[in-house]
Amino acid sequence: MTTLEEFRGLFPALERYVWLNSPTAPPAARPVYEAVQAVQAEWLEGKMDWHAWEEHAFASRPLFASLIGAEADDIALESSVSSAAAAVAASLPPGRVVVGAPEFRSNLFPWLALRDRGFEVVELPANEHGVVPTDAMLAEITDGTVLVALSSVQSSNGYRARLDDVVERTHAVGGRVFVDACQSLGALRLDVRATPVDYVSTHGYKWLLSPRGAAWFYVRPERLEETRVLVPSWRSVDDPYADYYGGPMELSKTARKHDASLAWFSWPGARAALELLASLDADEVERRCLELAAAFREGAAARGFAAVPEELPSQIVGIEVPDPGALIERLRERRVVAAVRGGFLRVGFHAFNDRTDVETALDALGSA
Repeated sequence: MTTLEEFRGLFPALERYVWLNSPTAPPAARPVYEAVQAVQAEWLEGKMDWHAWEEHAFASRPLFASLIGAEADDIALESSVSSAAAAVAASLPPGRVVVGAPEFRSNLFPWLALRDRGFEVVELPANEHGVVPTDAMLAEITDGTVLVALSSVQSSNGYRARLDDVVERTHAVGGRVFVDACQSLGALRLDVRATPVDYVSTHGYKWLLSPRGAAWFYVRPERLEETRVLVPSWRSVDDPYADYYGGPMELSKTARKHDASLAWFSWPGARAALELLASLDADEVERRCLELAAAFREGAAARGFAAVPEELPSQIVGIEVPDPGALIERLRERRVVAAVRGGFLRVGFHAFNDRTDVETALDALGSA
């Protein structure tokens, strides 16, 4: 197992920066960077073995499945969350779709587009804190609801809904649950056996430490047959290398039918990233991330700042500040990397962060 101290040492950028911007993208871990560099060197030297490069993608399938408690056959290799959402949207029977208005657009626009097909799409407005409380969502999950779409952790401010309650209520009315896990997986745990969501999609370049271009799409086995392939291609069969030409079109019976064409240089890095995360104790990772976020939240409150309220603890904290642009500049002067989203200062704590990062960020924050 890799200790958290050893894990931190694999990120050279942390020698210069306090990195609290994993919700946008973390810096590269050395094993991930080296995996990408290796295939680029092969390309430069003309030693192109694209089959070998794609094997890295296939090796990531069971690694990702293990991360969420699924089987490899339940996982598709994708390029974005929106493409997975669009496939689900194209597969739904008529009915109501419930989604929060402040969702990141990759998990919003595919559902809003359903209005053109006659669906009733309920956009739940955010409250004064910029969040859609779980109870507000539960109240809208009524008979006729065919899908509820939500982020496990909200991108703009770190709000974390009670996913178990949403799944229970949605399944009670015969609906499906689509989860955008971009802002949780890699830091927080999700077990699809304990929380039986129907779909999970996530990109790898945030908390999963991967290069941009690698994403995964989980389809619950009971939903696989009904989920249409939005863009059938040569990758949609069980053995795409057997023949590249002609029919018949015999799509895979597994989630592989949703596989996208692979970005060759992204997947070796994605495999290395998932192997690195697998070498950590997942409980310890989640505990570290939540403890650091709680310490920052408490310290910001002591300085007079108001954080976005939470129902469940999250590793992302949104802070209400009067002049977020000026604050970002002040943080930058202290080499603290954070972001402003939706008018909030947004900070996120990965397992490579430690208490010194919290203290440095709070000192830079000053007082309200």
